[in-house]
Amino acid sequence: MTAVPGIPLLEVEHLTMRFGGLVAVNDVSFTAMERQITAIIGPNGAGKTTMFNCLTGFYSPTVGRLTLHRTGGPFLLERLEAFRISQQAGVARTFQNIRLFAHMSVLENLVVAQHNKLMKASAFTVAGLLGLPSYRKAEKQAVELARYWLDKVKLTKFADWEAGNLPYGAQRRLEIARAMCTEPVLLCLDEPAAGLNPRESGDLSELLIHIREEEKIGVLLIEHDMSVVMSISDHVVVLDYGRKISDGTPAFVKTDPTVIRAYLGEEEDEELPPEVKQDLPEVAEREEAP
Repeated sequence: MTAVPGIPLLEVEHLTMRFGGLVAVNDVSFTAMERQITAIIGPNGAGKTTMFNCLTGFYSPTVGRLTLHRTGGPFLLERLEAFRISQQAGVARTFQNIRLFAHMSVLENLVVAQHNKLMKASAFTVAGLLGLPSYRKAEKQAVELARYWLDKVKLTKFADWEAGNLPYGAQRRLEIARAMCTEPVLLCLDEPAAGLNPRESGDLSELLIHIREEEKIGVLLIEHDMSVVMSISDHVVVLDYGRKISDGTPAFVKTDPTVIRAYLGEEEDEELPPEVKQDLPEVAEREEAP
């Protein structure tokens, strides 16, 4: 392991998740830093999505502490319900399968993501029904933020389209924009480059770099596309059969013999060509854990 400098944002300590006799995540610890991109990689079945489900409240971990450091915190995520992790702790998430409101407009998808702020301004819809200034102001701010993110993901001209009619790559970007409209401190992305062509992957990389550098938040992503991982990540954590086998900078992880053995087997020559090492996470395919 190599040290990753920065201020801790998320600390995962001894995370374990069991499903009956299956241990999907086994005593995993790592730290994701503020204003950095941390990638979680590993073969299918390594426990990556299960870890995300623990971090975002879809599962209650069997063992472990998940601490998010931010103003008003720290927040112990393992003790919070999913909606509190999103609204109070400030953790936003996308999923492997796109979950947009397909029959709403692109703009409406981003406004509805801000429902919590609008509900507060409406005093349980009374102000909204009466059209009071507090609600009109909140609504205007919600639309402004939505249009800001439409511009950032290059979808402004599609604002009035039904979200389900967008091309696949545009839907991926819209999902990230919708998550960012909740104004998170930590953005969790589950395979955001899945199904994208090389140009779209390049656009995604530019977007994530913008989020890190301009929005100044932390990003945690699961990804199989190593062209994305190695070009934008500050820190990489490698899982195999639910255990952490390596973490550090992309350069360190890519040449770590433990990682190479996990993907290519004990008998493989460790002195592999760079192009093979770059593609390691695409070599092994296993059944995904729950």
